Amino acid sequence: MAGEAITSETAERRFIRRAMRAPLLASEHEQDLARRWRDAADENALHELTGAYMRLVVAMAGKFRAYGLPMADLVQEGAVGLMQAAARFEPERGVRFSTYAGWWVRAAMQDFVLRNWSIVRTGTTASGKSLFFNLRRLRARLGDMDGRLSPEARAKIAVELGVDEDDVEAMAARISAGDRSLNAPVAAGAEDAYQDFLPDEAPTPDVEVEARLDGLSRQSALVEALKVLNPRELAIIQARRLTDEPRTLESLGEDLGVSKERVRQVEHAALAKLRQAIIRRHGDPVEAGLIG
Repeated sequence: MAGEAITSETAERRFIRRAMRAPLLASEHEQDLARRWRDAADENALHELTGAYMRLVVAMAGKFRAYGLPMADLVQEGAVGLMQAAARFEPERGVRFSTYAGWWVRAAMQDFVLRNWSIVRTGTTASGKSLFFNLRRLRARLGDMDGRLSPEARAKIAVELGVDEDDVEAMAARISAGDRSLNAPVAAGAEDAYQDFLPDEAPTPDVEVEARLDGLSRQSALVEALKVLNPRELAIIQARRLTDEPRTLESLGEDLGVSKERVRQVEHAALAKLRQAIIRRHGDPVEAGLIG
């Protein structure tokens, strides 16, 4: 294993030295290579173009090493970004390929860092991504690197990055905390794990059974009470009270050939009849939990 590690490090150093020694391209030659790759799928042109700017990938990977990820992996992700840049580059715009490719290389590395820095995905929004990659720099500039972020520093960072102060505080806590297993003990020698203190917000079995039985009781009482309504009253109650999308008084009136005011009167009378039917069988429907 030690021999493999040495071999890997040696290969990495050789790759970096080769990338840094690659000759720079003149603007005209760079444009020609980009056109040959885009128009004729000339792989030799692609290799020369990307090989010349692999130094850009290596240099940018060095800036991201502070996040604790292997240099080789960062270079690999940056190379993917470089290939994406080559596929989308438009030489007619008169922009140097290095300028255009820099954005793609940086974006590829940033996405790799966010995917691998923690088990929990961090920086899933544009503001979160900006916070993640700029918070340490801004804290260092403000001289506020020790402990919890001060209110003054939090406010200044929020203004500079255009984010909420609560988001700044949450990201600062997230970066400083690191990953922690829920199975780990809460303290050295303790038998309790962190997961033992997580509250279970699901209803207990007795609450579930009680709710189910109450629901069945209410349903049975309602079905029995509906029998006191005539067909028109039943149709109106079902359309107005027993559906997820209640119909309007006007639309029901058109179907029944009456005014919407008459529909309202029938509905009111039908509800009164239902209440009386429930009272005769179960007492006060509010106290019985049948009518809110």
